[in-house]
Amino acid sequence: QVQLVESGGGLVQPGGSLRLSCAASGSILSAYTMAWYRQAPGKRRELVAGITNGGSTNYADSVEGRFTISRDNARNTVYLQMNSLKPEDTAVYYCNANIKGGSGLLRNYWGQGTQVTVSS
Repeated sequence: QVQLVESGGGLVQPGGSLRLSCAASGSILSAYTMAWYRQAPGKRRELVAGITNGGSTNYADSVEGRFTISRDNARNTVYLQMNSLKPEDTAVYYCNANIKGGSGLLRNYWGQGTQVTVSS
């Protein structure tokens, strides 16, 4: 069974920085596209940033230039460096990954979410 475990959320002042981590564990053959989503209260879940196993990245317009997604393929871990944080970045952040597990099946997995609160 594959699990995604996020860490690194918390409370930060506007203009501050946080780094989120998401580690995939279990029987993993290959991890393909990994991504971060977020969901603010009363809003729909939205894509924040994604990264392929080759390193190609894409970002939501609202975070372009402030957030950086990266990954460590050897550790099946994806990171999200968040700089110049704004109150509107407050949300629960979720890790998402397409992973081929030991069964050979490619499946999509979600983490449990980590709260990021930007407030003075």
